[in-house]
Amino acid sequence: MRRMLVMGLAGFAGLAGWASPAGAGLFSSTGPVIAIIAGELFLGEAEGNLDGSGTIKIQSRTKPDVTCRGQFTSSAKLGGVGTMRCSDGATATIQFQRLSVLRGYGTGSSSRGPMSFTYGLSANESELYLKLPPGKALRLDGKDLVLVDERQPVPAVLPVTGPISPAPEVAPDVFPVLSH
Repeated sequence: MRRMLVMGLAGFAGLAGWASPAGAGLFSSTGPVIAIIAGELFLGEAEGNLDGSGTIKIQSRTKPDVTCRGQFTSSAKLGGVGTMRCSDGATATIQFQRLSVLRGYGTGSSSRGPMSFTYGLSANESELYLKLPPGKALRLDGKDLVLVDERQPVPAVLPVTGPISPAPEVAPDVFPVLSH
């Protein structure tokens, strides 16, 4: 009995690990959401309740006047499902899997296009689960998360320390073998 009480308190303490804003209930927890909807980055938060119900609120990073809100239900065994409606009239249905009580990932379909999202994960952890547009990557710009063009690393330019020999006009047929 004592062990069950300790385990129950530890689980409750884990739920308190997310920030608990003043509006959150005693048995709820709020955490970050990173979403890609039709190639566009949205950020926000989800509030989950102990009974598996919850709400999600996200905002477009490129069009801050576009926000989406929705509800979901979840269970450890079945994962979760939900719906969202955006301020521009777009709608979405979502489904997700828990990685733990406070962390997970999902996909959805919206009237804008395909959707993928994470909750409770860092930007680095989220890249594994998000379907980013081709050639794009998530980057922190100060404290702001942004979707940027991927760039190939620029080759290092080494300083010249002496005269440069001209390249042979004909490549040699035999290259010297280095012994180990």
